[in-house]
Amino acid sequence: MEEGDGNVVSFMVFLAPLPTFYKVYKKKSSEGFQSAPYVVGLFSAMLWIYYALLKTNTMLLLTINCVGCFIQTFYICFFLFYAPKKTRMESLKLIVLLIVIGFGLVIFLTQFFASGVDRVVIVGWICLVFSLCVFVAPLGVMRQVIKTKSVEYMPILLSVALTLNAVTWFFYGIFLGDFNIAIPNVFGFTFGVIQMILYMVYKNKKPVSCETMSEVKISEMEEQKISQLEDQKAIDNVKLHGALTCSDILPVVDQLNEKKHDAVLVAVEPQVLPNVPNHIIEVTV
Repeated sequence: MEEGDGNVVSFMVFLAPLPTFYKVYKKKSSEGFQSAPYVVGLFSAMLWIYYALLKTNTMLLLTINCVGCFIQTFYICFFLFYAPKKTRMESLKLIVLLIVIGFGLVIFLTQFFASGVDRVVIVGWICLVFSLCVFVAPLGVMRQVIKTKSVEYMPILLSVALTLNAVTWFFYGIFLGDFNIAIPNVFGFTFGVIQMILYMVYKNKKPVSCETMSEVKISEMEEQKISQLEDQKAIDNVKLHGALTCSDILPVVDQLNEKKHDAVLVAVEPQVLPNVPNHIIEVTV
């Protein structure tokens, strides 16, 4: 395999999302798409540049990842420009977490706590892990394809390019004897094949639109509201029955209280004695 083959295929991979971003441009919204694959891709490219600078005979790796950093940065900025506010904030948090904090920690720890060959080995393992993350990142899109039965958000061109790229870089890693490059691309090939299979399965199926899913959610909410209203109606009926019962009893009680009150008044009313003239008897001694 010539060294230029890896760069050509990788460049195809970086350009593969262009149809996706053209859709975003036409819709003026990135709703339905995810920024995670591009943020993780940028982080991975930055790690590979750092790894290439620590090793020798890695000009191919260095050049293509510099191009990748530029293109991924463009995609992320484009995505953020058209993203809804909530999605934009989530994407910015991910960017700060990976690009600023994550990459900063990698540089700091490997520069101050490792040296020589150990530094290369450590950075190589970090690159291996996050290369796997690059290939795992589209799993969210694959889940969405299965859920909506639509391949709108998983372009076949990107899946084919990822698969070819994984094959090319696998053989390049074997050629250099660098398993940090070869191993992740085994998983990349596997996930790429899975994406193409999903595309073939769901490309002709009627998609479950967001409106349909919303209608289902609305109907479920309406059923819950009806159930709550019925429960409330039953409670109101009980309260009304209790109120009517009390309204029937209270007048009788009031009458009894009035009768008792009259009886007490009669009992305690003082008797008026007739006027009796006073007689004075004088006694003479």
